[in-house]
Amino acid sequence: MRKYLLREDGNSYKANLHVHTNISDGGITPEEAKEGYKSHGYSVLAYTDHEVFVPHNDMTDEDFLAINATELAINDNWPGGFKYNKSFHLNLYAKTNDKTECCVCTGKSIFLEHSKAYVSETTINNKYRKFHSREGINDLIQRANNDGFLVCYNHPVWSLHNYSDYIDLSGLWGVEVYNTSSARGGYEDTTQPLDDLVNRGQRVVAVAADDAHNLNASAYGGWTMIKADKLDYDSIISALERGDCYSSNGPEIKEISIEDGVVNIKASDVVFVKLVTDIRFARSKNGSENTPLTDVSFDINDFIVDAGNPDQCRRSAPWFRLEVRDKSGKKAWTRPYFLDELE
Repeated sequence: MRKYLLREDGNSYKANLHVHTNISDGGITPEEAKEGYKSHGYSVLAYTDHEVFVPHNDMTDEDFLAINATELAINDNWPGGFKYNKSFHLNLYAKTNDKTECCVCTGKSIFLEHSKAYVSETTINNKYRKFHSREGINDLIQRANNDGFLVCYNHPVWSLHNYSDYIDLSGLWGVEVYNTSSARGGYEDTTQPLDDLVNRGQRVVAVAADDAHNLNASAYGGWTMIKADKLDYDSIISALERGDCYSSNGPEIKEISIEDGVVNIKASDVVFVKLVTDIRFARSKNGSENTPLTDVSFDINDFIVDAGNPDQCRRSAPWFRLEVRDKSGKKAWTRPYFLDELE
């Protein structure tokens, strides 16, 4: 029986899950951000201004959904100044549109004076303290989860992070594998943090986003395509939470399914498709500009049989994900799929 890994029914909604406005350090108003993204075919925009949680439900209409969010930063204060500092940046997405406060947003963390005008006295007076340590970051993530937020780990390369920095994170919903602002600035992310965290049991989603601060240099580069019943807050957030989405900075993924141990992916014209797993079991297929790939299948029955072997020596639960690349080098990424969700 065929099982669709990317939801077969429902509608597709193009989303940018990372943008900054003049509420913090962006050069555009919330209204300009909405109109710019709508004009480029986006239906969903997460407003992630630095250190302030400002609901934007007034931006939502029948063709556009605003996700209420914020981006929090925690620096390690290495001597020498910010260019030397490692820095955790986390996007927090409210799971319901009736939230007006965020328990880990504090007045002390707001670094732009004009941003304070947009938040409540509750936020200004919040005494929560952020610490740049494994315990401190995980405490923030856990508090945010308990407060009703999905948490995404942003641009690990720009953050100067390596394995030792992120591997003990727990409670994340997503990891950015592409960030337009960082990539265009010379700090292109990779899938390594995603794979490392998944191999540690963290069931995280691959996210591509803009981190736009204006609509010229850093907009319309990376997006997350969401499959949902309708364009309302609950439907979109529920779809993201379930992983009914894929991410891209170019190609389109049209269908992902598995039947009798054969994984099938249908996409727009691409020249390379690969299937990655938790062990040294991978599959790939090459096309070309003249003979593009649009429909590719990989038989993973050996992988499935091995996963059921009681003598297996796996370090983590078995999973696989798919990645495609077009002739210009742009990519699309699925989330990791665990075999236990396919049973």
